[in-house]
Amino acid sequence: MKKQELFNNRAKGFPYQRHPKQPGLYDAAYEHDACGVGMLVNIHGEKSHDIVESALKVLENMRHRGAEGADNKTGDGAGIMLQIPHEFILLQGIPVPEKGRYGTGLLFLPKKEKDQATILSIIIEEIEKEGLTLMHLRNVPTCPEILGEAALANEPDIKQVFITGFTETETADRKLYLIRKRIENKVRMSAIPAKEDFYIVSLSTKSIIYKGMLSSLQLRNYYPDLTNNYFTSGLALVHSRFSTNTFPTWGLAQPFRLLAHNGEINTIRGNRGWMEARESVLSSPTLGDIKEIRPIIQPGMSDSASLDNVLEFLVMSGLSLPHAMAMLVPESFNEKNPISEDLKSFYEYHSILMEPWDGPAALLFSDGRFAGGMLDRNGLRPARYLITKNDMMVVASEVGVMDFEPGDIKEKGRLQPGKILLVDTEKGEIFYDGELKKQLAEAKPYRIWLSTNRIELDELKSGRKMPHHVENYDRMLRTFGYSKEDIEKLIIPMASTGAEPIHSMGNDTPLAVLSDKPQLLYNYFRQQFAQVTNPPIDPLREELVMSLTEYIGAVGMNILTPSESHCKMVRLNHPILSNTQLDILCNIRYKGFKTVKLPMLFEVAKGKAGLQEALTELCKQAEASVTEGVNYIVLTDRNVDATHAVIPSLLAVSAVHHHLISVGKRVQTALVVESGEIREVMHAALLLGFGASALNPYMAFAILDKLVKNKDIQLDYATAEKNYIKSICKGLFKIMSKMGISTIRSYRGAKIFEAIGLSEELSKAYFGGLGSPIGGIRLEEVARDAIAFHNEGFAAEAGGLLPNKGLYSFRKDGEKHAWNPETISTLQLATRLGSYKKFKEYTHLVDEKEKPIFLRDFLNFRRNPISIEQVEPVESILRRFVTGAMSFGSISKEAHEAIAIAMNRIHGRSNTGEGGEDAARFQPLPDGNSMRSAIKQVASGRFGVTTEYLVNADEIQIKIAQGAKPGEGGQLPGFKVNDVIAKTRHSIPGISLISPPPHHDIYSIEDLAQLIFDLKNVNPQAKISVKLVAESGVGTIAAGVAKAKADLIVISGAEGGTGASPASSIRYAGISPEIGLSETQQTLVLNGLRGQVRLQTDGQIKTGRDIISMALLGAEEFGFGTTVLIVLGCVMMRKCHTNACPVGVATQDPVLRNHFRGHYKYVVNYFRFLAEEVREYLAEMGFMRLEDIVGRTDLIELKPTEKETKVGQLDFSRLLHKVEGNAAIHHVCGQKHEISHVKDVEIIASATEALEHGKEVSLEYAIANTDRSVGAMLSGAVATRYGNEGLPEQTINVKFKGSAGQSFGAFLAHGICFKLEGEANDYLGKGLSGGLISVRPPVRSNFDAEKNTIAGNTLLYGATGGEVYINGRAGERFAVRNSGAIAVVEGVGDHCCEYMTGGRVVVLGETGRNFAAGMSGGVAYVWDKDHTFDYFCNMEMVELSLLENSTSRKELHELVRQHYLYTGSTLARIQTRTGRRTDAQAATKNSRRTTGLLTDSTNDKNKEKWETLKHSLPYRGRKPATARYMTASTTSAKWNRP
Repeated sequence: MKKQELFNNRAKGFPYQRHPKQPGLYDAAYEHDACGVGMLVNIHGEKSHDIVESALKVLENMRHRGAEGADNKTGDGAGIMLQIPHEFILLQGIPVPEKGRYGTGLLFLPKKEKDQATILSIIIEEIEKEGLTLMHLRNVPTCPEILGEAALANEPDIKQVFITGFTETETADRKLYLIRKRIENKVRMSAIPAKEDFYIVSLSTKSIIYKGMLSSLQLRNYYPDLTNNYFTSGLALVHSRFSTNTFPTWGLAQPFRLLAHNGEINTIRGNRGWMEARESVLSSPTLGDIKEIRPIIQPGMSDSASLDNVLEFLVMSGLSLPHAMAMLVPESFNEKNPISEDLKSFYEYHSILMEPWDGPAALLFSDGRFAGGMLDRNGLRPARYLITKNDMMVVASEVGVMDFEPGDIKEKGRLQPGKILLVDTEKGEIFYDGELKKQLAEAKPYRIWLSTNRIELDELKSGRKMPHHVENYDRMLRTFGYSKEDIEKLIIPMASTGAEPIHSMGNDTPLAVLSDKPQLLYNYFRQQFAQVTNPPIDPLREELVMSLTEYIGAVGMNILTPSESHCKMVRLNHPILSNTQLDILCNIRYKGFKTVKLPMLFEVAKGKAGLQEALTELCKQAEASVTEGVNYIVLTDRNVDATHAVIPSLLAVSAVHHHLISVGKRVQTALVVESGEIREVMHAALLLGFGASALNPYMAFAILDKLVKNKDIQLDYATAEKNYIKSICKGLFKIMSKMGISTIRSYRGAKIFEAIGLSEELSKAYFGGLGSPIGGIRLEEVARDAIAFHNEGFAAEAGGLLPNKGLYSFRKDGEKHAWNPETISTLQLATRLGSYKKFKEYTHLVDEKEKPIFLRDFLNFRRNPISIEQVEPVESILRRFVTGAMSFGSISKEAHEAIAIAMNRIHGRSNTGEGGEDAARFQPLPDGNSMRSAIKQVASGRFGVTTEYLVNADEIQIKIAQGAKPGEGGQLPGFKVNDVIAKTRHSIPGISLISPPPHHDIYSIEDLAQLIFDLKNVNPQAKISVKLVAESGVGTIAAGVAKAKADLIVISGAEGGTGASPASSIRYAGISPEIGLSETQQTLVLNGLRGQVRLQTDGQIKTGRDIISMALLGAEEFGFGTTVLIVLGCVMMRKCHTNACPVGVATQDPVLRNHFRGHYKYVVNYFRFLAEEVREYLAEMGFMRLEDIVGRTDLIELKPTEKETKVGQLDFSRLLHKVEGNAAIHHVCGQKHEISHVKDVEIIASATEALEHGKEVSLEYAIANTDRSVGAMLSGAVATRYGNEGLPEQTINVKFKGSAGQSFGAFLAHGICFKLEGEANDYLGKGLSGGLISVRPPVRSNFDAEKNTIAGNTLLYGATGGEVYINGRAGERFAVRNSGAIAVVEGVGDHCCEYMTGGRVVVLGETGRNFAAGMSGGVAYVWDKDHTFDYFCNMEMVELSLLENSTSRKELHELVRQHYLYTGSTLARIQTRTGRRTDAQAATKNSRRTTGLLTDSTNDKNKEKWETLKHSLPYRGRKPATARYMTASTTSAKWNRP
């Protein structure tokens, strides 16, 4: 295909700074990083060397938040931003003019003198152009001998420039910015060989940055300047980096020019793309013509660097720092967030101009005068601050990073989601969020501008009646490729339930590129999702931050100049348009909106050439329309006829979107798609992700119309349409939130997908160069499939029944399925009869299938036979087999136990899944068999994760994601939760259990390192594994996981089975295990990390040949799920999610469980046969051990394919690339866990008497923030000896003084009592298993405890028992997933009691937003001093009532009394001493929303009232639970909204 200039619009690729250029699957664009940040400010700007010294200490005290490479010496990056040390510079003998009249900064230069000289001449030329002088170039003293090998190899030459000649100080920094941008552009465009080593660290008249590829501890020694006593500053920002890879670079260390960022920007692809598109309409009054400084975002840098580039541009253009930050990282402004209308208008106005930069982030920023910090809208990163009496402010990821006398502390707090804190060092003032935002909101009449100019689509009415049906209905269905399954399995459930259909058992059909049936173009794409480096969001329970609001219209010129003309937009509440709405949109010319419809059709007769011409013409028409001032373009395929076929809507949208960007005309218009192809959620997500703003799925509406008329669904049309649209919107929320994105504004155009089976030429021409690891179809094949659908529709005999394509369940004439009646019956027969001959028949059916279904079906291997006698025995191969994580709950007790017995007999490992395990199974059976699962899974729901559970494991698996539904939580429908399951999971029978999509203690890579550390402490003997799902970029994540000290990494394929999952997730999320595994192997070998970890894979593995293929790609261990269930009798009815499994495998129904005919012996037979077959293949290949072929892709040969078919276009070269070098390619050594010197070792030694003989002991220790997971190892020792019962109450008493590190008292066992005098960081009491923790401020402190934050975020996560008393406030997500612990606290942040299923929580103070979201059990008592609690409470599953019942009052009084006993709380003392009757609230509610029970005691004489929330959800069909505490609540008060 001739590359047309028109489409050559891929963003010009620049190499990521000094990353290895690799022919394999590794791609530097997938790099992530996370980190620790800190800031010290003297509020009055007084300079001292102490601040520099203290800041370096803060950095060193957060060293566990950074990381090192395989040599354990090369740091990922550390740095410090300071004010320019004027006196220090003069003492170096550099005659600079007075402060503010010169600019300075560090340069990283190439080592080669010739390259250096060329760059310096560019620098001098640009400086002189501005009429300034380069007065001095200083060699910065460094100490390279302390560097690690990798850092040393890349070390630049470091010089400091001094620029003078400024006439006025106000514009000096702006001039320096322009000079720097021009220099960067010139060097980047030059032919200097070593230009990648050049980087301007900073250039400013106020601040200076020292940074490098260093660890936190190396920074001070590498730059001797920093330890000079004359080097002074009034503020300091520090940062330590944890990159997922060990190719961090010098330039990517932080801080950047204005900010240090701990987090991940999930929307970065979209943000970069839109910023580039926006450059065409940007003009800055202060910077003049911006052509010279484009691109604003420097290519080839990290997400944080890009954010810094845009922030800097906005500030240089005249916005204040807080204004620019609020525009880039806005808080949520939907109706669930209680902020003022003026502020909502401020955010809405700016959201029209700029989509949010979304993702977990703690941002610290400074321009040398102002210094501040803020969190993202979700508050997904920790940031605590304290202010001392002598006006020092410290902000950091943790508390305890600096020591202060307790009496010197004036205030302690935490940064809150979406809120800003700012210090002005010139005026010596602190600005809190409220006043800052009030100033911003009132600066312009945003509210009036919006209400007079913005049009609400929902409020416009039209007299015209738009039909829902289409002409030639049957013909159109076929033309757009509909099948019977599309209507029955997708559209009917969506229209009936208003939610996506749920399916089960994974996907065993071929990839679109391997199928011989024509495919919609959508089927070649896969969703990307967050794992480890950033969390998915929970769209169900945290709707607070989600938004589908879209604006369409033209973004005007000069968006940096505030003006009401920018508000001339149409606002859509969601992007799905009904036919009537689309008609209105096309006809609002009277409001000044201009629109045009362009056809997405091509001439059938011309084939591929016709498609290419039509696309070219479409793009030209779109460009011309923009020039004519069209505000939005409607792309339509309505007029399809016998001679014109449909251009796939995705291809058309993407082509137009990228073309308009390339000609600088994209932001001036919006794209609306009217297409008959759109039918399910993934289609909508793809069109929006490639640039569309709104969609009209008119064929889906026509189908609904027909279903209603034929009475196939018992609804009227309006309800069916509303439900269908609602299910698409819900699905969009889910897909966005998988990637951790909360607004459609940031998702649109962000292309958060990858292509599987698209050729590079097609991707570059029309999809902006989207990654496609194995090549694939070209425009020819796209045209061929489009014409095939067209011919089917316009064939003479079109009519009759729609075809059933057999995609979701097997049909003889439908799509191929790997599991079909033949393969299932042969396997079951072979394993029941114990016949190896029959087993070979089964493997022949699987391995020699006529058409490939999986990528491994193309792989063959070299032969060099040896005798099978020489090959290792079956027994040693069996140890490499594990079964999948199927929870007791998703499958029956009989099936779960049979698998465990079988795996223990063959010395493989079975997996508990995420539902806990009955303690009775830990003991062997009388016949010597064991039902104990060797792998204990820790998933996001933490169901049944007790200390006893963890110590009974050989391997503890952290489930980050599941192949069938990555980025989502597991779900167990209520009808599967019987008494035994509820007991094991610490929940209530009959209640649906949903795991949160994120692990609330893994929001970043350093959080994962912390959880691994926690678990390793509890059970030092167990291996810790991390389960990831294959996607492009999984290799870099795995490198981060290896650096976080995991022992084993599982790469799950997307084809894996599941008990219940949304249909679109099963089909469209994640990729084949072959690609994920190969990328992981390549990246780990490149990093030198492969030898430290074992690699495991799973995903439709069935035969010995599959195992050999996976081993050659890098796997050492192999997981089996579906296959084992089939051996036990599963017949793939795909009814797991309905509890109706006919063979008793995946059901909890006692009647159906009686049908179970499986036996553990069948499973043993299967694995023995499998190992025997592996031996045969090894003998054939000439190897004695399986280990010898791990990672040997050089032994793979490809099967021949026909060149002109779809599969003939595949390119496996990147998949099979073998990394050169002498790094290990399989596991050779263990990880260094560094748990031999933790505090617990000391405590255990001192508590021997208690552990061995149950005698009481009392101990005392000092504690620091570097003491992490204190109590975990001790609890493991208790649980190993005494099980879950633990020791008698308060046998081991330990008192601590200081700032406790993360996970203080994690998994604390019964009988241990920890008293902390000081403060605590995140995750206190995580997994609490019966122990007691109390926290109180130091005795000498004199701030009000109840007004200050004393403990971090996510306390008591997954606690199953025990007590916690906190004299002070805690952060976000307090008691999330608590299922049995008792807690008293004096104030909490957002999302308290989320997903709670048991226990008691008392809050003596303020609560944040979204209290009790998803809470289905337990009680919470809340003191509602200000009568606002009902505004902050999520009422979906709970109700409020006054505390009238005497039993509850007694319970509450006792809890407050205990709180006083343990912490001496002033608040508790007042409450208990007065002994007066407190009015409080309690609640119960059934799963249906009942009203009329809601009360508010606004008419109560007594202002102070308590509230409790009590939940108990009924079985289906059971009467609603009685409202225990409701006796007086419904009558004693009226219900008033505050």
